[in-house]
Amino acid sequence: MQQPAFSSANRQLFIEQLQTQPFDLLVIGGGITGAGIALDAASRGLKVALVEKQDFASGTSSRSTKLIHGGLRYLKQLEFELVRTVGQERAVVHRLAPHLVVPEKMLLPLVKKGTYGAWATSVGLWVYDWLAGVAKAERRQMLDRQQTLQQEPLLNPDKVIGGGLYVEYRTDDARLCIENIKTAYRYGATLLNYARVTAFLYDDQGKVSGATIQDQLGGQQFDLQASCVVNATGPWVDTLRAEDGSLQHKHLFLTKGIHLVVSQQKFPLQQAVYFDIPNGRMIFAIPRHDKVYIGTTDTAFEGNLEEPEITTADLQELLDAIPVMFPQVRLSLADIESTWSGLRPLIFEEGKSPSELSRKDEVFISPTGLVSIAGGKLTGYRKMAQKVVDLVVKRSPKKSGIKPCQTQHLQLSAESFQDYAEVTAFIQQLAQDLEQRQLPAHYAGVLVHLFGKAAQAIVQRWGEYRQQGIETTPALFKAAFDHCWATEMIALPDDFARRRTALMYFDMEALTQQLPNIIDWFAEAWLWDEAQKLTALKQLQVLITQHSLSNFKKIMPSV
Repeated sequence: MQQPAFSSANRQLFIEQLQTQPFDLLVIGGGITGAGIALDAASRGLKVALVEKQDFASGTSSRSTKLIHGGLRYLKQLEFELVRTVGQERAVVHRLAPHLVVPEKMLLPLVKKGTYGAWATSVGLWVYDWLAGVAKAERRQMLDRQQTLQQEPLLNPDKVIGGGLYVEYRTDDARLCIENIKTAYRYGATLLNYARVTAFLYDDQGKVSGATIQDQLGGQQFDLQASCVVNATGPWVDTLRAEDGSLQHKHLFLTKGIHLVVSQQKFPLQQAVYFDIPNGRMIFAIPRHDKVYIGTTDTAFEGNLEEPEITTADLQELLDAIPVMFPQVRLSLADIESTWSGLRPLIFEEGKSPSELSRKDEVFISPTGLVSIAGGKLTGYRKMAQKVVDLVVKRSPKKSGIKPCQTQHLQLSAESFQDYAEVTAFIQQLAQDLEQRQLPAHYAGVLVHLFGKAAQAIVQRWGEYRQQGIETTPALFKAAFDHCWATEMIALPDDFARRRTALMYFDMEALTQQLPNIIDWFAEAWLWDEAQKLTALKQLQVLITQHSLSNFKKIMPSV
């Protein structure tokens, strides 16, 4: 029997599957860790359910620095095993999704009286490459002053004495998560967003045996039975451990990282740069299409986990860092086009500051059998998932037909690319197609880096809408919406605007202009009345306000 489309149009069917079938594993949390666990377990032959109380990737997994990187700064903390593991995983994840995990040359400037000297940097980057098993063609290059300034002319010529150039990988974190979710679905997992765990279920021996789930959209409540339950909820891990009565000994320490986005016209950066500032923090400035994003802060956090607040002090910390390394660039709050804020669920260690806490992951098993995983980095999600599923398999009553870990070989797309060279060739071919259709060719790269080979079908639909007389930009948005509705389980406008397309982060102007159209398309799909449309519009407007300058005008009237 053909598998139903992974669409909110089939939401009730998925709810029926969750409440009527017993599962080997229930994963709570639809971020990258939960998605990775679901894919690993389903591909081994386990019957898997995953529920997420918001949208997939709605927490930390859409709010990172959007890098699959090895954590160069962890060498300074002597965490060699962490650097080795995540460094090697960069190459694995790049191979599994070359359109999403893109090589990005990173420049580390060396400055007078800076944290890193030339010799220490050279050795450090060599160790970094060695631990990560970096291919010869991508190994670090040490640059003299002139070469460094040629690589990025905006750098401060009075301070720069050289630089190190090394390879990291840029990604769209939310897209990486949703591709893991979709691949898990292709392997037979049943996954549902906007499905909240309201209580755990226990058997006669007091062992966790499932959960009571509430559909956040329709209000329906049902029980889900599972032999094993994994808590992979990131910043909410301790919340569920407390509900299970097992929050003892170690606990989370949440830190907040914020990012801001400006136009390349304001900050004409041509090269991704990783630089240190006088307070010892390391900052990224990374070009992305016609924008530059800058991050990140690292401060202790207490507050609203769903939408961590961004203050003017947070933003000013990053703005003040820019002229230190780029004296010609003067950015103000008025230049910020969008922002995002994410939480790191780290393991608390007595006496350590936020930036000193380890990024290692850790698994907790409660007396009830609830398995919780916390900590870790985006880059290491696949190995974290493997660790958890290995443990689940050992504890599972299902002893036959279970395979070893498969995910190191599973392409994260229904139509995959062999390597990045094929991605580049596909983009060039698609650009030619766009030109022939009299459509903007530069969208080829944007679409392919978001949707992979599915970009071709989106362009086809885009062309059809243009022939129907729909203007260029609305036609493109509608074509992308059709794809996301049909195959990516979008349920609310925020899902489309923030996590499937990243418009709220990297094209706020276009998002604002197309807002009425987006609401109309959702209304048509859900059969909303005018009151429901107005509610949805207001909700998205609130989110846009939270992520743009208008939020800060209230605090800073002088802007």
